[in-house]
Amino acid sequence: MEKLRVLELYSGIGGMHYALKESALPAEVVAAVDVNTTANEIYKYNFPDTLLLPKTIEGMSLEDFNKLDFDMILMSPPCQPFTRIGLQGDISDPRTRSFLYVLELLPRLNKKPRFILLENVKGFETSSARNALIKTLKDCEYSFQEFLISPTCLGIPNSRLRYFLIARASPDSFSFQPTEQILEGFPQSAPSAGTVGPTIPEKHCSADSPEVKESIIYKLETANDLERKRSQNHDQTVRRLEDFLEVEEPESNMDNFLLSPKTLLRYAVLMDIVHPKCRRSVCFTKGYGHYVEGTGSVLQSCTDVELEAVFKSLELLSEEEKLAQLSRLKLRYFTPREISNLMGFPSLFTFPSNISMKQKYRVLGNSLNVHVVAKLISLMVS
Repeated sequence: MEKLRVLELYSGIGGMHYALKESALPAEVVAAVDVNTTANEIYKYNFPDTLLLPKTIEGMSLEDFNKLDFDMILMSPPCQPFTRIGLQGDISDPRTRSFLYVLELLPRLNKKPRFILLENVKGFETSSARNALIKTLKDCEYSFQEFLISPTCLGIPNSRLRYFLIARASPDSFSFQPTEQILEGFPQSAPSAGTVGPTIPEKHCSADSPEVKESIIYKLETANDLERKRSQNHDQTVRRLEDFLEVEEPESNMDNFLLSPKTLLRYAVLMDIVHPKCRRSVCFTKGYGHYVEGTGSVLQSCTDVELEAVFKSLELLSEEEKLAQLSRLKLRYFTPREISNLMGFPSLFTFPSNISMKQKYRVLGNSLNVHVVAKLISLMVS
């Protein structure tokens, strides 16, 4: 295949770029575009030879786009207008303006890109912005397929359900039969690019198996929540978290990631607690490390202590006794490197030394899973 020229819009910290590399396609990113100064600094640090345009997409003219002469667009438009916890402003949100501008330009390009891949949050699939995208693709005679996929499909122990769309310009066709339904997994004919580690045979242990039996108790969760988490922990097609963790050595300063006493006392019953043998973790968001509830799992680094024993009758203890009990678990935040590992960023991905911990968590929370996108790119062009 001739080397593809790729335009990376809303490039962030380079998740799409790494996915393109992982797909092993003969391709070159001819330009990356983003306005976030922190993300751009990290992108440039990791991809110093790529043309990075620190500007708004609306600030680029049709001529600017035509000069780039690209064959593929990879894009991850702002998700805030579509998030479940946001205002869901959809196309009325100013942050959607740049995406609508891309749709307006697409039919007017001198050369239609052969391939388009888009990523966004769950919720985009019911938006007016999505409807505008589909209409534009149909008008431009693209074949397309929509997906709702979590990294757990690839054996990665992290839930990050996202909307994806891949499109090919006619007369090209996919290696599978596209459908109007939104797929919740990869088609059977999907190539193997993007798989992570060895294939784990599908095997489910009973809840009483000593290999997987765990004490899980979350005071404010429903029975359905508990059963769902227990089921995830028993799914042996998914790898264990320990495969993605940093080695805790004396010089690794892991104590810096321990939850503060104030956080333990205030949020203990709201936290999603996992340990290294778990096969699950919840989605890490941009607020991780700053907020506790709903921003990502925390790790029980002292595995010799039974979680159930610590939480038993906790509400009957004094504040001092409660803190002593909770401290036995050595609960800590996942490090930025560990979150990067779960999100598929390669070991060579690093942050400039001046990037703060809060900034690292923020940009990772706004990024995507590299392995999922790599597999979709391979599927799109095969």
